[in-house]
Amino acid sequence: MAETTEATRPRGFRSAELGWPELHRIPHPPRRVPLIGDVVGANVRSPLQDSMRFGRQLGPIFRRRAFRNEIVFVWGAELAAELADESRFAKHVGLGVANLRPVAGDGLFTAYNHEPNWQLAHDVLAPGFSREAMEGYHPMMLDVTGRLTDHWDREEAAGRAVDVPGDMTKLTLETIARTGFGHDFASFERSRPHPFVDAMVGTLTYAQRLNVVPVPLAPLLLRGASRRNAADTAHLNRTVDAVVASRRAGGGEGDLLDRMLETAHPSTGERLTPENIRRQVITFLIAGHETTSGALSFALHYLSRHPEAAARARAEVEAVWGGTERPGYEQVAKLRYVRRVLDESLRLWPTAPAFAREARQDTVLGGVHPMRRGAWALVLTALLHRDPQVWGADAEEFDPDRFDAKAVRARPAHTFKPFGTGARACIGRQFALHEATLVLGLLLRRYDLRPDPGYRLRVSERLTLMPEGLRLHLDRRPPVRPGHEAGLAHATD
Repeated sequence: MAETTEATRPRGFRSAELGWPELHRIPHPPRRVPLIGDVVGANVRSPLQDSMRFGRQLGPIFRRRAFRNEIVFVWGAELAAELADESRFAKHVGLGVANLRPVAGDGLFTAYNHEPNWQLAHDVLAPGFSREAMEGYHPMMLDVTGRLTDHWDREEAAGRAVDVPGDMTKLTLETIARTGFGHDFASFERSRPHPFVDAMVGTLTYAQRLNVVPVPLAPLLLRGASRRNAADTAHLNRTVDAVVASRRAGGGEGDLLDRMLETAHPSTGERLTPENIRRQVITFLIAGHETTSGALSFALHYLSRHPEAAARARAEVEAVWGGTERPGYEQVAKLRYVRRVLDESLRLWPTAPAFAREARQDTVLGGVHPMRRGAWALVLTALLHRDPQVWGADAEEFDPDRFDAKAVRARPAHTFKPFGTGARACIGRQFALHEATLVLGLLLRRYDLRPDPGYRLRVSERLTLMPEGLRLHLDRRPPVRPGHEAGLAHATD
């Protein structure tokens, strides 16, 4: 029998093709309906949160079916740790990620494991995230954050609440565009989102909708959405082609784009093709800002709702940075409590909320569930991060001290996975963490955050997660006096 792999398996495959010989032993939601599966009562706009609800009811491994699509979900810490074993499992490109391939092709995030351009691009681009490279990006991160604070100062002076997700999206798009590709989208000079952002959101939303629509009915039910997606994809391609053409005409800046255009693989001498360069740029522009903007937005939400955590984080910033207007690269890593705030926000709402893993060879998961080669499961990171056996009975509560050094050492491995796992974990995770920690420090030092008392957190899903409708009021704080940091040193004790 021919092997079924991620590259050959069609969308809408039958359960028998999943590669789980004893699928019947894995629980599924009650009231499954023939032909349509478990879709009764499901919310097509929040499939992740639906799956989290079922996971709490059904346990650490369960399955759901939508029409002909059957998915095995895992969130228990022990099972997730097994799936993180690179000797037994590899990344699986499926579901919404595979739906992005018309946009990103064999880019770093969407490439199949057998496609050679993943390793080529990874090896060429990895030095772009070295310590030396990160130090070079740091001044540009400061400049872009300055544009954000100029905007927020105007909003605060006018007494207006700020659109947190919208402004974090502008910030992170400009950061990755400038540091990686020498491009300025002028996001803060626009009254509406940049068309690139609209197109990006459109493609992500369309990819998610494909997951919940029966394949035979998709051309009919998504006819208009398919036309819009084609237009969105064309806009992304045109935008990136213009960025690349401008660089070819204007010369190098020593950034990620230059590496793509000029660097050969150190061992083979191979270079990225023009088509693959386009796909890598799209991948970085989307993944490099969409997830970080969500992480910052959730962190600001929690800080506004937990003034004691905000005060503690602010005291640390003032103690470490003092009155320094432009903190240096090394000063960011010293914000240990601010980083805990960020990690705890990513624990509760990892903006990339799941990742898929497939068996390299026939194996048995948890000593109970046989998996054939190519069989795959989706790890629900957002529920793994809430496993009460790991995180305690208060796992739903916001507590940055879960990430103090002692607590981290005491926890089992592979229980905190906001950037995926293994060789194909996010290549830009240190970039994202440095950027987000820097931004939180600068904003906390400059503003007090006041939430809307009537706001209740609503999570928007478009493959990635974002707090929906989050607006905060700001109160400008007096600047810290230069040299004042010595008097605040106790704040970090």
